[in-house]
Amino acid sequence: MSALEQDLADYLQLRRSLGHEMAEARWLLPGFVAYLDTRGASTVTIEAALEWAQQSPTGQPTTVGPRRMTAARGFARYLAGIYPGTEIPPLGLMPHRQRWRRPFIYSTADIEALMGRARILIRSPLRAATYETLVGLLAAGGLRIGEAIKLDRRDIDWSESLLLIRESKFGKSRLVPLHSTAMQALSTYAQLRDELEPRPEEPSFFVSQTHRRLCYAVVCQTFRQLVDAAGVGVGAPSAPRLHDLRHTFAVRTLLSWYRTGEDVQAKLPWLSTYLGHREPASTYWYLSAAPELLALAAARQNAGWTAVRS
Repeated sequence: MSALEQDLADYLQLRRSLGHEMAEARWLLPGFVAYLDTRGASTVTIEAALEWAQQSPTGQPTTVGPRRMTAARGFARYLAGIYPGTEIPPLGLMPHRQRWRRPFIYSTADIEALMGRARILIRSPLRAATYETLVGLLAAGGLRIGEAIKLDRRDIDWSESLLLIRESKFGKSRLVPLHSTAMQALSTYAQLRDELEPRPEEPSFFVSQTHRRLCYAVVCQTFRQLVDAAGVGVGAPSAPRLHDLRHTFAVRTLLSWYRTGEDVQAKLPWLSTYLGHREPASTYWYLSAAPELLALAAARQNAGWTAVRS
């Protein structure tokens, strides 16, 4: 173990002891330390952090760079108290650029293909079942991936078919009802999990190969592998993302309401509450998220104006 590897182990242990999960840093920073060791660097410099953060296997810019820089900055702050020559990358060096992109709306066949690929490609029976069930839950319940990862066993009310989402985004908690078929899928997974992993280290509903809670960065990487293997979204203007499963749930719900003649405007607050949005305005965004949905909304509005004029 190199000196920096030991420093990293000490840093992660310290942060976890203070209550920080450090899931993404635990996944990203070993690569940064390996990069520094390869360069013969004894500590972090701004130049090294920037070069490492900008590395991309495809040569295309990704959101990984800013996340790498955030992880490197935190590690550098820790090292600055040990090595006087440590340079802390300034905020804004690699900012997260927020831009609107049209979501990829998964078809039923797309979702079934992803779940099928998890069964075929992942050798570990428990890990395969974990990702198959996780994809199904995100599609059926519209959860954020962080909410699904944070689920504990005690958060599932089997008798009432409810999930308790605790202190999610904006610090809000909510109850999420699920269809009986989704609950049956969760029950089947729970039985297999308890059989193959009877003594996990954490109370999380979904369990990783390390006997602990799933890591967001690893989930994203595995999901990308499943998407590529299944050929989902090939040639699409926007590449499929994990979060697009949540978008798909919202868009499908709205499409169903329009097609069945429901009062969508009256029901939008219901969907907003179900999704855990801070305000209904966030839910209105979905009205323009898919061409078919936008066309239905426009047709409904035109019909209303025609009725008023007549």
